[in-house]
Amino acid sequence: MTAQLVQDGWEVEESDPKTDGSFRTVALDDDTVAVLRRHRERQRKERNDWEPAWKNTGRVFTNEDGSWLHPGKVTEMFARLITASGLPPIRGHDLRHGAATLARAGGVDMKVVSEMLGHSSIKITSGTYTSVLPEIAKGAAEAAAKLVPLQRKTEAETRANAAAEAEKAKRKAAKRAKPKRSCSASLTPAHTSRNGKRPRSWAI
Repeated sequence: MTAQLVQDGWEVEESDPKTDGSFRTVALDDDTVAVLRRHRERQRKERNDWEPAWKNTGRVFTNEDGSWLHPGKVTEMFARLITASGLPPIRGHDLRHGAATLARAGGVDMKVVSEMLGHSSIKITSGTYTSVLPEIAKGAAEAAAKLVPLQRKTEAETRANAAAEAEKAKRKAAKRAKPKRSCSASLTPAHTSRNGKRPRSWAI
């Protein structure tokens, strides 16, 4: 990044970036590079169609004739895309904030994010452009908890032992409160002898 467009009223002019840190090379992922290459091919076709009226501004994103895209026009187009996508209202600048936040969620170092955004100080990045996602907050909590693993293990074992003792006492109390079963036996003759006398064997 070596230049920026500044809007004054409706007039637009090119100027140097705000700070020395704004002069930078922005790394892009493979998918984005592939999209930009397809865009360049379309732009070359437009250039051939517009010759010799093509305006060679050297910009990646231009109007069909190669002229600058007016910031107001870009804002209007962005708003229409957001509405058509059913997304909540956001500004184009919010994409910058979102990119920094997602980079942090992906584990990118704060210093790298700061350089990516062209900030003069890492404090600006951490204080302004990166909100704490739930995943980051949970990761921080887990990292802090790992500093005292022994204490956590001891507390867990204490709770487990207490629960086991309580369950044991509960079963013991239930066993004591359970009424005893009564057992009654009746004697019936296993068989009757022919002479009517009681036999010697009895069934219980």
